Amino acid sequence: MPRRRSPARLVIALSIAAVLAIFLLYTSIAGGGTPAISPSQLAGHTGTVQLGGVVVGPVTGNARAGGKRFRLRDQKGPTTVRVVYRGTVPDPFRIGREIVVDGRVRDGTFVARPGSMVTKCPSKYTAKPKGQ
Repeated sequence: MPRRRSPARLVIALSIAAVLAIFLLYTSIAGGGTPAISPSQLAGHTGTVQLGGVVVGPVTGNARAGGKRFRLRDQKGPTTVRVVYRGTVPDPFRIGREIVVDGRVRDGTFVARPGSMVTKCPSKYTAKPKGQ
């Protein structure tokens, strides 16, 4: 007669697998890590943050050599911050476009981490302003 395996082993193995799956799901959803802020909220932050805003001109420099230099403005306010970015610049990057970059403040300038720039595309489904 073949020996039957204990159902307790199966229950324990499935329980461990379920706990691992829940843990991995939780860490992937909740593990964002860097807070996303706007230029008006940047004052006082010392660590790495994710900065989002609208690009305002002028845009100068080379993204590979000394860094592309521009200013980011709050979406709903006048506050701006100087940004230096080295790395690949997405094609949609231009004045007036909303972007997000990771980095930290050094000497009053936000120094973005290379390769962290993401442009936000305008929604195709927003209502056109009256008169257009």
